Amino acid sequence: MHDKLDVGGVFERLFEVYRAQFTLIVPAALIVFIPVAILNGAFVAGGGIGLALVAILLSILANTWLQGMVIEAVRDAQDGRRDFTVGGLFRSVMPVLPVLLGVGVLAALGIVVGLILLIVPGLILLTWWAVVAPAVVIERRGLDAFGRSRDLVRGSGWQVFAVIVVVFVLQAIANNLLGAIGGDSFVGQMIASLVSGALIGPISAIAAALIYLELRKIKEGTQPPAHGDLDQAQASPFGESRPAEASPFGEGRDDAPQTFGDDPEAPFRPPSAGS
Repeated sequence: MHDKLDVGGVFERLFEVYRAQFTLIVPAALIVFIPVAILNGAFVAGGGIGLALVAILLSILANTWLQGMVIEAVRDAQDGRRDFTVGGLFRSVMPVLPVLLGVGVLAALGIVVGLILLIVPGLILLTWWAVVAPAVVIERRGLDAFGRSRDLVRGSGWQVFAVIVVVFVLQAIANNLLGAIGGDSFVGQMIASLVSGALIGPISAIAAALIYLELRKIKEGTQPPAHGDLDQAQASPFGESRPAEASPFGEGRDDAPQTFGDDPEAPFRPPSAGS
């Protein structure tokens, strides 16, 4: 087992997850980003500073909400099958949504202030808090999610930062291209913003979830249970059961070992275990 984050492995798994969960994550992202897209289009068409601030805040909330759902989707994929529908994915994050949004806003404010002051403190916080959202969603933590994230990242800080930088560059390039295509019209920018949120927004959330799973394996030798492996005797807070769907992560059998690839006999491997 590697004792540091495997950056290449994270990106390999990232695109595997993106392809496998595309039809689940993208529709959810479209729903979340509709209000953001409308505000962004209105701002470009002639909005003022006030509208811009509202759009920025709403974008932070939407990205945080999406991150929570994507984290659940990534965890769900560990057992080689998809248990969530789009509606179920929304409901899965509702129990922690207020805490998740609060922590997301605090993290964003801290990072922005750090970047404005001396840049370096902001980058440090961005790295330390890279897995705050997974700590909230999976471990049901509150403000102590910041300390939990810092503990998990310790020892792999440069590797985590490298993943963040690469993801940022990829998203920036794609967003700039979409913005240029959208032009200066309300409709053009609204569509560009919506496409950006739906197709590009999930990438950083998938990366955060995979980093978290990898660091849990490195630090503690454990993985949180997939959705389908949770105690079936425990009543669901949503009052429903979700049928399993086929997934390229495995064969989707109830008795299948956890896999993250094509071989149903191979045990679940975090990114650090190589391909």
